[in-house]
Amino acid sequence: MSTTDDLLKNNESFAESFDKGDLPLPPARKIAVVACMDARLNPYPILGLELGDAHVIRNAGGVITDDEIRSLAISQHLLGTEEIMLIHHTDCGMLTFSDQEFADKLEGETGQRPQWEARSFADLDQDVRDSIQRIKDSPFIPRTDSVRGFVYAVDTGQLREVS
Repeated sequence: MSTTDDLLKNNESFAESFDKGDLPLPPARKIAVVACMDARLNPYPILGLELGDAHVIRNAGGVITDDEIRSLAISQHLLGTEEIMLIHHTDCGMLTFSDQEFADKLEGETGQRPQWEARSFADLDQDVRDSIQRIKDSPFIPRTDSVRGFVYAVDTGQLREVS
């Protein structure tokens, strides 16, 4: 049995007792969280969130790309979020390679160079600051007074705010 099959079996058990089908579309806490996709980082228990509390947007590194700007614009303009929280983390895989190396690898394996950048980084705190700035510079994100960034320590579970 594949992992996907195992997960589908888990979903059957989940659906049997599911009672959250009446949650409203806008997030109750009016916040959007952009976090890394790392399997060791689960924003819900880390932040004490419940289903329906927040928009959680995840990608490799938790970096702000055009797609995150798109999601944040929808979140604010159409669904009423007012705050944005960014979460990077220690021991991130995005610290282990360069965009050039990754593009070369993909080109070598597929014969095509990607049209997008991986957006790797060498400094966690600086990438958090750069991501905050990309949000603040976007004309599509109207509420930028409460955009804050953090680094999650995978070994302790603690968040540290980046200034």
